[in-house]
Amino acid sequence: MSVRVSVLQIDSSTVESISDRVDRVLGLIDQHAPGCDFMVLPELWNVGAFDLEASRQHAQTIDGKLPTVLAQKAFQHGIWLHGGSFCEQDGTDLYNTSVLYNAQGELAAYYRKVHVFTYAREQDTMTAGKDYILVDTPLGLTGLATCYDARFPEMFREMRVAGAQAFVIPSGWPVPRIAQWDALLPARAVENQTWVIACNQVGTQGKHVLGGRSAIIDPLGNLLAQGGEHEEVLSANIDVEVAEQWRLEFPAINDMVACPIHRVP
Repeated sequence: MSVRVSVLQIDSSTVESISDRVDRVLGLIDQHAPGCDFMVLPELWNVGAFDLEASRQHAQTIDGKLPTVLAQKAFQHGIWLHGGSFCEQDGTDLYNTSVLYNAQGELAAYYRKVHVFTYAREQDTMTAGKDYILVDTPLGLTGLATCYDARFPEMFREMRVAGAQAFVIPSGWPVPRIAQWDALLPARAVENQTWVIACNQVGTQGKHVLGGRSAIIDPLGNLLAQGGEHEEVLSANIDVEVAEQWRLEFPAINDMVACPIHRVP
């Protein structure tokens, strides 16, 4: 089965107001929805991934204004829409929460980022999530992750062992570490024999410049599409059966061996 995937690599520079950006991105969804089956937005795109104070100021509940309008867009266009992430308020806690809507506009799943980015003090604003999330989508059984999570292969392996066939990763990854992003994404695809759909931001937020290079990667590690350093939309047709076909042909996961570690004096 072929699924048309579109990745919206959004410019989240702070020179643009949050309300203007939201309106503009909603327009981009309208523009690129025809012919699309599954669309993905970046992490914290409405405020900018590195503007944690703006995240706090614009926090809202899981059924708040922004997630509600994203659900409406999914229903309007009959597409699966991964709305990237936003700052979710749940009682006194704030979470970096990604939301996924099905073609009926229903909340199919949400994921609270487990690995908060301590290097940038994300933990001062966001509470860490406690659950890995798998959900059936047109891409097959799909694991949800966010940005910094990509550095933790154990997370992806656990989801793979549980049956994941694809991973969707919205992000706000900066230029100084973009070579690591380029290395980590295909590694997660190859080692787990899964599709990887990764959507990054571009633009400038204070002293931080976001690196783009969003990617659609097949289970063998091949790049079907990759973004540059500016706002753009990537699209590719995904054959969802490739993951299972490759696993049957090359069943590497069956050869995993757990061994004790012996440190030699």
